[in-house]
Amino acid sequence: MTAPHLISGLSDIAGQYDVLLCDIWGVIHNGRESYPDACAALARYNAKVGPVILISNSPRPSVAVYEQLDSLGVPRASWRAFVSSGDATRRLLAELAPGPAWKIGPDRDWPLYEGLGVEFVPPEEAVFIACTGPNDDEVETPEDYRERLAACAPRKLPMICANPDKVVQRGDRLIYCGGALADLYASLGGPVRMAGKPYAPIYEMALAEAQTLLGRPVDRRRVLCVGDGIATDVRGATDQKLDCLFIARGIHGNAAIGDQGFLDAGLTQALLAREGGEAPLAMADLVW
Repeated sequence: MTAPHLISGLSDIAGQYDVLLCDIWGVIHNGRESYPDACAALARYNAKVGPVILISNSPRPSVAVYEQLDSLGVPRASWRAFVSSGDATRRLLAELAPGPAWKIGPDRDWPLYEGLGVEFVPPEEAVFIACTGPNDDEVETPEDYRERLAACAPRKLPMICANPDKVVQRGDRLIYCGGALADLYASLGGPVRMAGKPYAPIYEMALAEAQTLLGRPVDRRRVLCVGDGIATDVRGATDQKLDCLFIARGIHGNAAIGDQGFLDAGLTQALLAREGGEAPLAMADLVW
């Protein structure tokens, strides 16, 4: 495994890429507030170099997340287009509509289902499971769902998981996401389908957006993925044969930060290896 090249800022390599596909949670905000330096870096790239396309495992359609980004102080100037796992997942849900489905997830994720005609029923009456995350991610864990999922697995009900993330940063805490429930269901023998990162559908949609914005075919060698999730952002970029800039301090905290408070090459390589990922580029936090 090749160690990533540590860069001091996006400006070091910006000219090598025509498009950025940038993660959101852990890179430009933490669920409570935005990171001004990261937003400024993206805004500068977006204005001077090429389009920034946000690519998120949010289980809601991207248009339903605009208001949240605004409220967190993420300026519209820092991005040109937005593709979410919710956008890609709606295609999977449309194939199975009207279901009926057992819905797992908070009320804020209702926009995922709008206009699809999916019917919702208790788990014992469902023909598939639609999961966006725990119903109450402030207090619940996957174990709260074990008994009900264990009853569904022998029936081979497919789970459509709209958020492959296992955990996400909210302020200074990590909270469980849909991917953690999907992992539990798969371990019980249940079939799982996902369209967000690291899976191909969300990248296909993002690259289609990139082609529209560039007005020409996309050279995949000049597309840079930016993200902090090794299992999602890094692995997804690798599978799509796209370069990745790993933001080490996001969801992984200070695991790759050395004693002097700076990103350490050896620790970064070890962290990536431990999680089964490889990235050509890395920095602690996204800055210009």
